[in-house]
Amino acid sequence: MRKLPIGISDFKELIKGNYTYVDKTKYIYKLINEGKYYFLSRPRRFGKSLLLSTIRYLFEGKKELFKGLYIEDKWNWEDIYPVIRISFAKDIKNKKELKKLLNEELEDNYEKNNIEISKEEKDVVYRLKKLIKNINKKYEKKVAILVDEYDKPILDVIENKEEAEQVKKELKAFYSVLKDLDEYIKFVLVTGVSKFSKVSLFSGLNQLEDISLNKEYGNICGYTQQELEYYFKDYLEGIDKEEIKEWYNGYSFLSDRLYNPFDVLLYLKNKRLRSYWYETGTPGFLIKLIKEKQYNISRLEGLRVNNSLLSRFDIEEMEIEALMYQTGYLTIREEYNTEYGEEYIVGFPNKEVKISFNRNILNEMINGRESLDEIFYRVRGVFLKEEIEKLKEELEILISNISYMYLREESNYVVAFFSMLYSSGLNVITEDNTHKGRIDLTVIVNKSIVYIMEFKVIAKEDEIGKALHQIKDKEYYKKYMNYPKIYLIGIEFHKNTKKLVNFEYQKIK
Repeated sequence: MRKLPIGISDFKELIKGNYTYVDKTKYIYKLINEGKYYFLSRPRRFGKSLLLSTIRYLFEGKKELFKGLYIEDKWNWEDIYPVIRISFAKDIKNKKELKKLLNEELEDNYEKNNIEISKEEKDVVYRLKKLIKNINKKYEKKVAILVDEYDKPILDVIENKEEAEQVKKELKAFYSVLKDLDEYIKFVLVTGVSKFSKVSLFSGLNQLEDISLNKEYGNICGYTQQELEYYFKDYLEGIDKEEIKEWYNGYSFLSDRLYNPFDVLLYLKNKRLRSYWYETGTPGFLIKLIKEKQYNISRLEGLRVNNSLLSRFDIEEMEIEALMYQTGYLTIREEYNTEYGEEYIVGFPNKEVKISFNRNILNEMINGRESLDEIFYRVRGVFLKEEIEKLKEELEILISNISYMYLREESNYVVAFFSMLYSSGLNVITEDNTHKGRIDLTVIVNKSIVYIMEFKVIAKEDEIGKALHQIKDKEYYKKYMNYPKIYLIGIEFHKNTKKLVNFEYQKIK
C-alpha cells in the first residue's frame, strides 16, 4: 500500500518515497502544448505547489519519476529546459522583508544553475532579468518560470493598506520583467489564492491566460470522487463514502466536484471527521471585514454573482463575496449563461466549511456566557425530537448571549440564528425557492421532517403574526408535501426592544 502524501509538495520526494500520486499529467501535457503564459488561482492547500513541482521535473527531463503516468510516452524526454522556481511561501511583514525574500529566491536560482551573481547589484528586477538571460545563454534553451503563491506577500499585510500598496508596487515591478523577455521564455505558470487584476499587478503582461475558471483545467488540482476511489481504494475499506463526501467534497471550478487533498488525506489517516483544512488558518482580516461591514452572512448560501466579481480582488475594493470565493469559503454551485455574461450561484462547498465558518462568526458575536457546543447539542435535539417550544427557549438564550454591538443591526438576529443552525451540523437551506417566493430557512431532519421558517423584524404590535401568515399564504410547504412531517414556524423580533416578541408554529402534516 502506498503512503498517504500528507504535506508532500515535492514531486520527486513523493514518487521516490512511495507516496500515492494522483496523476494530473494529462492536464499538464495539455497546458504546455497549447499555451505559454498561464495564471491559476486555487484555495490554500489545494495542490498548487505539487503541480508546479511536477512541471519542474518534467522540464528537467526526469523521466524516471514519470514511469506509468499519462505523460510518460507522450513527452520528448530528450528536450530538456532550465527552470526558475520562485516561491513566496515565507511570511513577510513589510516591503523590506519582501525585498529580502526576493533576493533569497533569486540567489537560490543563481546557485542552482551555477551562475555567478553580482553581490553589488541588489535590485531584484535587474537580477531577475539577468538570471533569465544568463540561463538562456548558458544552456542555449528557453527558460520555464514557475511562481508559487505570488499573492501571499500582499495577503500577509492586507490589513495595512499603505503597506499592502508598497508590497504590491514592489511585486508589480518584479513581474513586469517577464513582459519584455518573451524570446528567452519557454513557459510561465503563476499560482496563488487571490486574483489581483492584471492592471494592478501584472501590468503589461497581457498574454497571461487565466485558467482558474477554464472547464478544461477545472480538475487540475484537488481530487475528484473517481480519483479518490481509484487511488485510495485500500484506505476506503469500511469508510462511509457518503459521509466524507458530505464533509469534504464540493469544490467546483466548472468541472467535477472536488475534495481538498489536505482534508481528505488527513481523514483517511485518522478516520475522524474534523475541520482539518479550516483549522490550518482562517484569514483574520476576512472575519474582521465581515464584522466591520456588519455583513449578513446568511446571504452567502445560494448567492447569485457575476463572473467579474469572482475574478477580481484589489486592496482598494475588497468585496466579501469575492474574497470568500477566492479563499475557498465559497464555491460555485451552478452556472448560467445570460445576456449579461456568465453568472453563478455560490455557496459553502461542504459541511466542514459551513459548520466551521459559522461557528467562527457566532463565536465573534456572543459574549461567552454560554458554551457554544452545549447550545449546538441542545438545538440538534430540538429538531430531532420535534420539541418546537424548546427552540424558542434556545433562540432567547442565543440572543441574550449576543454582544450588544451586534444587536444594532437588525439582520444580525437572523445571522446569529442561521449560524447556530449551520454550526449544529443540521441540513439547512436558506433562501429556499418556491413557485410563489423564497422561504427564509428550511431545515430537513433525517429526510423525514421538514421545518419551514420565516423571520420578521417588526416595529408595531399589529404586525405580529405576519411571518407565519406569509408561509401559509404563499403555500411554501407545498414544495415538501412528499415528506412525512412538516412544521411551519414564524419568528418575529422587535426593532426597538431587540427582543423575540412572537414565536408561533403549526404542524400541517
